[in-house]
Amino acid sequence: MTILADKAILSGVDNRPPMLEKDMYDSWKSRIELYMMNRQHGRMILEFVENGPLIWPTIEENGVTRRRKYFELSVTDAIQANYDVKETNIIL
Repeated sequence: MTILADKAILSGVDNRPPMLEKDMYDSWKSRIELYMMNRQHGRMILEFVENGPLIWPTIEENGVTRRRKYFELSVTDAIQANYDVKETNIIL
């Protein structure tokens, strides 16, 4: 017997994204997209999901190439890095 709390977890509630059931991927995909769109800056989060995570820019120092640190990112890249974390947390 399914209880109300189980139904809320499966369908997704305001503070919890819908759970993925292996035989209901298409339904879950639609619900998770709506859930993301309902978050603050939801369109940006969904866009980053569709386009993939930020490929961190690199910098060369003393002949060594390394990834830029967060504080070295451009404003746009920092925003994308922030939303990458949010989208990952939603999906996980």
